Amino acid sequence: MRIRMYLATAFLAVVSSFFCLSCGNKDKQLGPAVTSRDSTSVVTTRGADMLISENGMIRYHVIAEEWKIFDKMNPPFYSLEKGVYLEILDSLMQTESTLRADTAYYMNEQELWHLIHNVHAENINNEEFDTQELFVNNRTEKMYSDSLIRIKQDKQIIIGHGFTSNGNLTEYTIRKTEGVFPVTDTK
Repeated sequence: MRIRMYLATAFLAVVSSFFCLSCGNKDKQLGPAVTSRDSTSVVTTRGADMLISENGMIRYHVIAEEWKIFDKMNPPFYSLEKGVYLEILDSLMQTESTLRADTAYYMNEQELWHLIHNVHAENINNEEFDTQELFVNNRTEKMYSDSLIRIKQDKQIIIGHGFTSNGNLTEYTIRKTEGVFPVTDTK
């Protein structure tokens, strides 16, 4: 009987010490509360793999680790801040070009993709485009950048500061060009 009483007393002492420890530091600072629903995403999708259509035709295949939709922001946008892989498809759902970036935003009202950091694109001609910022305008079906661009072709690398292109990266103009070009010696 005496052992039970000691065990019960010891148990009560341990439990009461937990209560006393948990009551300390009542002035603990909490993180700021969300004051407006407008500043938070309405949907967060992890492991996104989606097909997006335009005018009834599937035009894009998007894969992203995390996709957030901010529909209450002004203007509304999608946020893909943990990387994105994007395929632009033709009418037969064949890949015309691919794009990859560390971060991307899609502005709904402007129908504009904004890809940022380590942007890598490839077209159907196996040309590779590397830049730090790229815009894809769905309305005009144009791509453009004002950043440094490096284009690797079959036998040459072209570097420029800014470029514009059609929607599948097959016809483009490079601004402020430089690079190493092969020259054949003819007599």
